[in-house]
Amino acid sequence: MDGQVTYADLSVSRNCLPKSSSPPSLPQDVCQGPLWHRFALKLCCVGVMLLTLTVIGLSASERPGLLKCPLDWLPIQEKCLFFSRTFKSWNDSLADCSTKESSLLLIKDQEELRLIQNEISDGGILYWIGLNCTLSEKKWKWINGSFSNSNILKITGNAEENSCVYISWTQITSESCEVENKWICQKELKPTRKKVCSAS
Repeated sequence: MDGQVTYADLSVSRNCLPKSSSPPSLPQDVCQGPLWHRFALKLCCVGVMLLTLTVIGLSASERPGLLKCPLDWLPIQEKCLFFSRTFKSWNDSLADCSTKESSLLLIKDQEELRLIQNEISDGGILYWIGLNCTLSEKKWKWINGSFSNSNILKITGNAEENSCVYISWTQITSESCEVENKWICQKELKPTRKKVCSAS
């Protein structure tokens, strides 16, 4: 038998093959899972759509209303102004405005100056504003760090150390910051949301 090779044909039944570990594929349009899962999923989708439509509807039914100032503050252009009734030094006035979440008045142009001076309406009342003389440059500087434009504010008096600026009905003048005057605080106007009622 040496050197002889024997061949045999094996016929294996398909039933004897090992089973595949992957489950049979389902048609793509057949959902898996219990019926109540599918119902809950559809219900969630409807809920999200309704919530989205509600938010859009509420947004459309509200519009920005008039700008509103706090009580005892006067609206002028885009600002709310507080005219003090007591007297303090410039630094104490600055601190008081800070406690009111505001700043001493910053005047941006001639029109704003005219409107504010019309509100003062008495030449004898002096109000500190947010302008003082810087020690190094000897220039008038606003408390926000910008320098005063001499074309907008014509200040009488010298730009000296410890000098601050007040306005009255008729003038803009420098004075020692230690002198006690009234003062004007400013804050930005806040828009309010106004609801629009639909006619039924």
